[in-house]
Amino acid sequence: MMMRIVKLLVLLLTLVITALPPAHAQNEEQAAEAMFQAPPLNTGLGPAPDRIDRRTPRAAMGSFLRAARDEDWSAAAHVLDLGELPPERQATDGPRLAKQLHDIIARKVVLDWSLLLDRPDGLQTEGGDTAAKAGEPRRSLLLRDLALDPVPAAIRLNRIQPDGSVQPLWIFPAETVQDVPALHRVYGPSRFETALPEWTRETTVGGLMRWEWIGLPVLILSAFCLGWVVHRILRVAGRHATGVVASGVFRAASWPLVIASVTALIWWVTGRIFVFSGRIDIFLAPAIATGFVTALLLFIVSGVEALLNALIAPGEDVDLTVADQAESRILATRLNAAQRVLVVIVFLIGAGVVLSSADLAENLGLSLLTSAGALTIILGYAARNVLSNIMASLQIALNQSARVGDRVVFKGDLCHVERINMTYVQLRNWDSTRLIVPVEEFASETFSNWTLQDPAMLRVLKFKLDPHVDVDRLRHEFDDVLQEVAAIEVGQNMGDLDGSSVNVSDQDIFGIEVWFSVPCHDPNTSWEVACTVRERLVARLAQLERRTGERIFATAPAAEAG
Repeated sequence: MMMRIVKLLVLLLTLVITALPPAHAQNEEQAAEAMFQAPPLNTGLGPAPDRIDRRTPRAAMGSFLRAARDEDWSAAAHVLDLGELPPERQATDGPRLAKQLHDIIARKVVLDWSLLLDRPDGLQTEGGDTAAKAGEPRRSLLLRDLALDPVPAAIRLNRIQPDGSVQPLWIFPAETVQDVPALHRVYGPSRFETALPEWTRETTVGGLMRWEWIGLPVLILSAFCLGWVVHRILRVAGRHATGVVASGVFRAASWPLVIASVTALIWWVTGRIFVFSGRIDIFLAPAIATGFVTALLLFIVSGVEALLNALIAPGEDVDLTVADQAESRILATRLNAAQRVLVVIVFLIGAGVVLSSADLAENLGLSLLTSAGALTIILGYAARNVLSNIMASLQIALNQSARVGDRVVFKGDLCHVERINMTYVQLRNWDSTRLIVPVEEFASETFSNWTLQDPAMLRVLKFKLDPHVDVDRLRHEFDDVLQEVAAIEVGQNMGDLDGSSVNVSDQDIFGIEVWFSVPCHDPNTSWEVACTVRERLVARLAQLERRTGERIFATAPAAEAG
């Protein structure tokens, strides 16, 4: 029985082994998939010179750059797949296309040599199991995607196996070569550069041409001068502006327009006059995007602040805390909410534009991208308080738990909400001092919002009186005081007097506690009404005490009171 089982296992193992393809067959199949089959390469160019080595990605790119440095464009053309050209035109058009491709690479592609390995199979050895292509032979390497109307163009190196060739070759594919003329019109040397003397176009320190060392400082100086002129013009225009809104808009638009004009100048010059090389362009592209996004963000923040200033008008007669400014309070709160939503939207879109312009993954490699991720974590941790304040500000603006112009009691202070900024809330105290409270603290603390309560609110005046006092007489005196206050200006904000009351709420050895409830129509002015009623009530009770000789206010020896 045991022998039959052993024989059966041996038979199954034999069938499995015979069913599997040989290891060398697997390797051959994998190697065949790691290259493109192609017809004979560049038959119109003749044999490639000895200086052109196309066995590995690094060797092919190095041969192309060395031939370009020596202006041997006929040799450099052998690194291009000119199969889309008739053979009789390859010898004439090939060098021209090679020169144009070199101009594009020099200006728009920062080579990541860690991607261009010195291996015939282009095998990616870094990145571990988490990398998409780790441990696999490569047959196409993307150097850079460039914007081109209507479809972006890719600068690639492909591994091909031409008919009749002993070994595979790394070259720029025909798809890349087809896009070279259109790319050169967009990213190649401008007419201004081609008109410069030959000596200015020679490569010098840092791989930059002489005209770049001259043109970059000139561009920076010109941008500075333009910004100064725009700032002066806006300053003069702001002085002649009439009205709070107009002058506020000029002040708010000053810096955004300065930044936008400087950025627009740099963008126009770098696209039409000075087409800088990739070493400079890699920083210019994200800087231009950052400039436009910053200008838009500043304009939104400053513009809404200018409109809020026009509504609130510090130092003027306009006051959002009064009852007849209810519509202005609603508008101010909506502007605050719109400001924060716009800032968040523009920031997210702008961050995407800046990151796409920087093109970190393709320009500077994975090492810089990893460093940028670590830097983002560090900056995010350092700015966590600022970010939490901004999100709390957005929360308050959306749920309107505290609106501009509301009267609130925050940590025992009776204040008006004067500003809800991105990172702090500005409160105006009853004595016209300002409290600056971080938004996160304001949102996390419990506060009383009088404006959100029922307009027919009651303000309670608490008095400690003698236990023998006549409470009915107190009600009569209190009603007279309310009638007196209702006849003056501050009393216009009192509510229905039928809602007033006098109640004995507590007692102790010192006397009884009497609550005088004052009806108020407007919560924003209730504090002033209550203060006026208290003042007149104290005077009336003191007068009553002197007239009758009866004790009304509770008294106690100092030792007992202590």
